[in-house]
Amino acid sequence: MDEKVPSFFRFEDLRVYTKAVDYSKWVVQTLHNADTDGKMSLCRSFFNSAMDISINIAEGSSRSKSQFEHYLKIAKTALRECVIFTTIATGLGLLTEEERNQSREYLMELTRMIGALIISLQRGSRQSREYGAGSSQLADDGEPESNDVADFDNDLDEI
Repeated sequence: MDEKVPSFFRFEDLRVYTKAVDYSKWVVQTLHNADTDGKMSLCRSFFNSAMDISINIAEGSSRSKSQFEHYLKIAKTALRECVIFTTIATGLGLLTEEERNQSREYLMELTRMIGALIISLQRGSRQSREYGAGSSQLADDGEPESNDVADFDNDLDEI
């Protein structure tokens, strides 16, 4: 049986983080041919925004749920910047129509993944308020079902 060994840095186990890093690498590899200062400046800004997606996911994951949600919203802002950079880079001939579509596919998938993680965090916070901080709901047999931390961990594994 092949069990996945969790990473020391928990965020590295998040599929959304891995997808964001993949997108950053794609941006660098795709835009390596910028030939003028203006185009190189655009590429640097594009790359920085792409990196900000994964950086904010990583940074937020070490915080409280509400702070993580905040960092995920910042990641979504960086993601929207990448949509704009995709449009501009296409207009300048730095991206082909196929590359434009690849970028948009990455960004749409990341938007869905980050949105799902935000909803998961909100659901966990709502459950905490309903049952009281740190408490868990009891099953019919009187045993605790699961706490929101375990639910959150399971949700992270799915994203």
